[in-house]
Amino acid sequence: MNYRIGIRTQTPHECLIEFVNADIKTHAGLIGQKVLWKGGESQHVGKIVGFHGKKGVVIAKFKKGVPGQAIGSTVELIS
Repeated sequence: MNYRIGIRTQTPHECLIEFVNADIKTHAGLIGQKVLWKGGESQHVGKIVGFHGKKGVVIAKFKKGVPGQAIGSTVELIS
């Protein structure tokens, strides 16, 4: 969806990811799983670290910051 932002800061290594048709009960088991974003030749692997609200949005942390092209694109869950 977007980077995690504050009033004066933007953190490109933390992203908000929305799961379609999910709520707080269904993504409770997703904490700790890895996600993969593919963009051209580059791949970024992140880890789901927490919830963001109650409507199916989670926070994923990446080691390197993800580029702006990642916003609005899809990610894959890695088991």
